Amino acid sequence: MAHWLADTRAGQATGVMTRFDPLYWTVDFPRPMMAAVTTAAADALRVDAVFYNRDDLAGLIWESADRHDHPLLRYDTARDYRACRLSFRWRSAGVLALDAVNGPVLTIEGRDADGTPRAWYVRLWNYARGTPEDAQIAIDFAALDGGFLLPGERDPVWAGDVDRMFVSLVAPGHDAAGGALSQPVEAWAELSEITCDGAGAVVAIGDVVLPEHDLGIASGYDDSYHLTPARLLRNMLQLGYRGAVVHYVGMSHYFRLQGGVVEGALNVACAAWHRDLAQRAKNLGYDLIWSLSYELFEAHCPAAWKQRAADGSPALTGWVPPSTLLSPANAAAMAYLRAVALAFVAIGAAAGLAPRFQIGEPWWWVLPDGRPCLYDDSARTAFAPVAIADVRGALDAAQRATLDRAGAVLAASTAALAAAVKEAAPGCVTYLLAYLPTVLDAAAPEVRRMNLPTGWAAPAFDVLQLEDYDWVTGGDTAASARGAAEATQRLGYPVARQDYLAGFVLRGADRGQWRVILAAAGTAQVRGVARVYLWALPQVLRDGLVYWQEEEAVEAFDDVMFPLALGREAEVTPTFSTGVTTSAGGRETRRAGWAEARTRYDVGPGVRSEADVATLLAFYRARLGAARGFRLRDPFDWRARGETIGTGDGVTRRFALVRRYDAATRRITRPVAGSVSVTVGGVATAAFTLSPGGIVTLEAAPAPGVVVAASFDFDVPVRFAEDHLSVTRATYLAGAAPSVPLVEVREA
Repeated sequence: MAHWLADTRAGQATGVMTRFDPLYWTVDFPRPMMAAVTTAAADALRVDAVFYNRDDLAGLIWESADRHDHPLLRYDTARDYRACRLSFRWRSAGVLALDAVNGPVLTIEGRDADGTPRAWYVRLWNYARGTPEDAQIAIDFAALDGGFLLPGERDPVWAGDVDRMFVSLVAPGHDAAGGALSQPVEAWAELSEITCDGAGAVVAIGDVVLPEHDLGIASGYDDSYHLTPARLLRNMLQLGYRGAVVHYVGMSHYFRLQGGVVEGALNVACAAWHRDLAQRAKNLGYDLIWSLSYELFEAHCPAAWKQRAADGSPALTGWVPPSTLLSPANAAAMAYLRAVALAFVAIGAAAGLAPRFQIGEPWWWVLPDGRPCLYDDSARTAFAPVAIADVRGALDAAQRATLDRAGAVLAASTAALAAAVKEAAPGCVTYLLAYLPTVLDAAAPEVRRMNLPTGWAAPAFDVLQLEDYDWVTGGDTAASARGAAEATQRLGYPVARQDYLAGFVLRGADRGQWRVILAAAGTAQVRGVARVYLWALPQVLRDGLVYWQEEEAVEAFDDVMFPLALGREAEVTPTFSTGVTTSAGGRETRRAGWAEARTRYDVGPGVRSEADVATLLAFYRARLGAARGFRLRDPFDWRARGETIGTGDGVTRRFALVRRYDAATRRITRPVAGSVSVTVGGVATAAFTLSPGGIVTLEAAPAPGVVVAASFDFDVPVRFAEDHLSVTRATYLAGAAPSVPLVEVREA
């Protein structure tokens, strides 16, 4: 699938934007408070916030460097603000007013004229006209002073090298010493009539617009809560993503708290952000699939709601700080999930969106040592689980029955959640997302009893969604294919009622994994799924992924043999690309451009009759000339025996077929079906699968130092070398061979 990873704009479309555009402000704050910024108008933004502690502080941030947008859509870095004048109308409620001690301050972080890092604190009230909660503010960065009281505490600002600036918002009763507020404080602040003028008011911004393509996109609130919804949607739209968006509402930012514990569905900031997202999505023609999981930020989860191991340890994920999993057997926890689901679906309905709801990865947690978390009080009451020390071991009948009962409880909980949504939003399309590497873990084959229960079988949900990114990024294509087949067989959803979520790349250093992720997306499309989504937008933007749908809707390679036998006079010509530089004294420096030879063939001598000519012409037309590749059996090199394809390290299971010529190695991507045999440490094994591209995947990783070898027959992938082919009647009547040049296709 056609893609590249962009780092910067390099000649792509560029537009201009005015500094301090509402679209590009962000927010930041400490846990557990919440704040969100939305674009109230083309020249206005609004911050909604909820404060829980006396030392909570939200920052409304403008950054000189764009760290959040796709590289092709970022605005240019410009740190000199001395030629800028900013003005806006300030309105607020629930936060300390402009004239108060600890009231809104514009903090400017950067360097002074000597290059020394420092910060300036500009009290906005010093530049305001009006009341403390409704004022016009004008800031000239060429003549700006920090300090609380002016002119006595004047601290001149040098705005020639600014990294970022932010407006601080705190609640009444703010105290840096901390402590909980008596009640949560809901607040808002609005900047409207925003204008920026002066010679430095305009900066360049990427304005690439990719055509609509065949991949959908997924997003997550926990990753994007600090951005405006309009900014996210601009990236989606201009990168070519259309249709439904899978939006995971998250596990750590959406809820209301009371006394540090989850108390209700949506906090005021989350609700405001999602109302804006839903309305803008509707206006742009997007649908939203609201995605809700059983995962919740552990520090704020009621103790009785948590899944627990037999010793009472809570189910904790590997995130830092950790999340936990809600027990499907706990009535209060499940009622809470239903309230959250209904709140989000109602937001979508108010915006005019068709209702769509996904239950994302619901499961019983298994700790890293194999202990299942089936023993919270509610679970013990619901299905009396017997002791299971490790789900990876052999389980007896009573233990398997426990997993079956746990699966039935999980399925009942998801059914109740889906039913509640459908009752509130008739016609709602429901989705179930399953993460196959966990629920179909080969090391714990009985886990599917509880985490892929048959109670999910069609038609429990309208669409089954599958993801398998650990297998994909690990290169285990055989496991991906087997997992999709097993899930289909177990739950009975036809492929046309399945979606596939491809991704994701956890760390930016691993951005090269997008190649195999997109290959897996293409495989899912070939399998016939209804829709493929990339998981997720934050990683797409971070890594600069650019995807476009290739114009050809055909495969570039046809897995068929060249139809004519090669004559004795067929030419086989291995070629290299070597750069030779000769010095004045005659000494040569040689640079090998290719690690492997690329072979050229002339198969014309195999054409001897009118029937051969007709076969050749038909085959040439079917390949669209040079457009599509095919197989060719090299008469001089088509068999390999006992080739070493790798050495074990205790982890690696995938090995590529190769043909060795002393120190040179040739990748073999087109082995002959049924001809491949494998030995591990000299012992033949049938415990392997052969994937496209000549990849052998062993069922178990060989021990360190153990040699893996293979024997096989192979063909060469080739294409016609030219887009024209000349044959005359005189050719075969005279017994002369036409020239039919072919060239090897490099596939790996």
